[in-house]
Amino acid sequence: MKKTAAKKTGKRTSASRNTGASASRNAGARGSSGKRTRSAGPSMPSVNGSNGQKGLQKQSAGAGLLSHQATDLRGVFSQSARPNEVSAGGATLTLAWRALLKIKHVPFQMFDVTIMPVMFTLLFTFIFGGALAGTPEQYIQFLIPGILVQTVVFITVYTGVGLNTDIQKGLFDRFRSLPMWQPSPIVGALAGDLVRYTVASLVILIIGLILGFRPEGGIPGVVLALLLVLLFASSLSWIWMIFGMKVQTPESVMTTSFIFLMPLTFASNIFVELGTMPDWLQAVVQHSPVTYLATASRSLMHGEAAGPAILGVVVYSAVLTLIFAPIALRMYHRER
Repeated sequence: MKKTAAKKTGKRTSASRNTGASASRNAGARGSSGKRTRSAGPSMPSVNGSNGQKGLQKQSAGAGLLSHQATDLRGVFSQSARPNEVSAGGATLTLAWRALLKIKHVPFQMFDVTIMPVMFTLLFTFIFGGALAGTPEQYIQFLIPGILVQTVVFITVYTGVGLNTDIQKGLFDRFRSLPMWQPSPIVGALAGDLVRYTVASLVILIIGLILGFRPEGGIPGVVLALLLVLLFASSLSWIWMIFGMKVQTPESVMTTSFIFLMPLTFASNIFVELGTMPDWLQAVVQHSPVTYLATASRSLMHGEAAGPAILGVVVYSAVLTLIFAPIALRMYHRER
């Protein structure tokens, strides 16, 4: 019995040993697998670490490229101080010179300044002079101041034509974007046109002197008459600037302006005295600004009293400028 119990006890002991050994082998296997699992875990950062190094290399390369581009841009842009803004006077004179250069590139603009005054002077002197004043020599003393007024009033329309041309070509917006006194394109164009008016006036006076015109007021009277004509022409130009910004084409500016200029100049005392007109027409024509201007110019050139006529021209010029100049400047700033 004892032997049998001992055998059973030995079997249990060996079984327990075998079970413990197998458990220990399983635990070892699990441990080894755990070690493999744990060892496999740290191997991932090695891959991520290579990607991170590549990312860092890309970032450093990008930073180098940006710094290179920044260096290139510093080479493109000027490092000197920004120049001061052009003064109002400088901008105006520059754009006035530009207005005169247009004559060089568009010689047709000189046609109305030179050829037209000569044609009107010759035609009215030799065709109508004998019928209106007895002889051409007598009529030319009356005609030259009137032709001077008519010619300058006619060519004031070119201020609006030039402005409309700049708008159509896109120069209008370019001028608005420049760092300068904003009204300078308009004022400069007007200043350049005053030179054109002066040239036209000198052409008429030279032709008149050749044909026998003799101003009794001398040089002072002629100069004062010319200044008075330029004053009125500058005030009238503001109206054509408004037309230039409202109509679509330069040809429309010309057509529209002459609808007003033709009756304004011919319904005056430029060619004949007021006494030759019907009474109802005299009542209208004698208050015309062109009639005041022609009378004042004629009186100044011949050394006669011209106080009321000069005052009328000054009042008309001031009223036209005060009304239409602010409108033209405001439209210029708002125009797109």
